[in-house]
Amino acid sequence: MHQPATTNPLIIMVINMTIVFAVLIGLSFMIKLVHMIDPTKEKEKPAAAPAPKAAPAPAPASPAAPAVDPNLNIAVIAAAVAAYGGDAKIVAIRPMESTGWKNVGRANGVQNTVF
Repeated sequence: MHQPATTNPLIIMVINMTIVFAVLIGLSFMIKLVHMIDPTKEKEKPAAAPAPKAAPAPAPASPAAPAVDPNLNIAVIAAAVAAYGGDAKIVAIRPMESTGWKNVGRANGVQNTVF
């Protein structure tokens, strides 16, 4: 059997990292090349001479933001359930606390799978 060139983990790490970054740099150059010779890109039209701009008109006073209807989310959810069809019935709509573990548990429950 032949002996490995080195058993020093630092040298092996440097060699591996060099290879990884060389490949990444090569991929970035290939992507830039594809963007330069992209045949589907629209050709840039020469820009016409810009016309002198007039002084901007004073901005009208912005109207107050419209009030958000709290029942809007309920209406959207009800419309989605109705569009899905079937005999589905909305029992309750509660705000959800957003934590990672709960979301993963819900996703697993929806998929009905166990890891």
